[in-house]
Amino acid sequence: RLNERHYGALQGLDKGETAAKFGDEQVLVWRRSYDTPPPALEEGDDRTSFNDPRYAGLSKEQIPLTECLKDTVARVMPAWDEEIAPAIRAGKKILISAHGNSLRAIIKMLDNISDSDIVGLNIPNGQPLVYELDENLKPIRHYYLGDQDAIAAAVAAVANQGKAK
Repeated sequence: RLNERHYGALQGLDKGETAAKFGDEQVLVWRRSYDTPPPALEEGDDRTSFNDPRYAGLSKEQIPLTECLKDTVARVMPAWDEEIAPAIRAGKKILISAHGNSLRAIIKMLDNISDSDIVGLNIPNGQPLVYELDENLKPIRHYYLGDQDAIAAAVAAVANQGKAK
């Protein structure tokens, strides 16, 4: 459930080349908007996950051919509700290692970020983000661990991904 979102027909393509072909603005909409998915893969495309053994227990209808962040939220939130939140309530310290969009989905929920504002959230790769939560699992504060200048540079690098070179 915490897998990266499926980028449909953009799956496996170079972000910069895709931006050069479709334009920076369109790629930004596909990558960061809440409810606009990229074009879907065709069912016969080799990039589908239909034959991936990790998804052998799922029906074709459960395997996406494209996803927007809204779809990712719908996929990720049951993991939060059924696994993560109960573990936190039980007093366990939880480490989540996931892809950017799965983390964006969780952060959107935790911080109550609007559908329109989520487009501006850029999560740097490989930078530990700590959330301190109250007894109702509402954020008290959150912060990145590490050198703040390096983190700011990593956030900027993520923001610039998908732009034409």
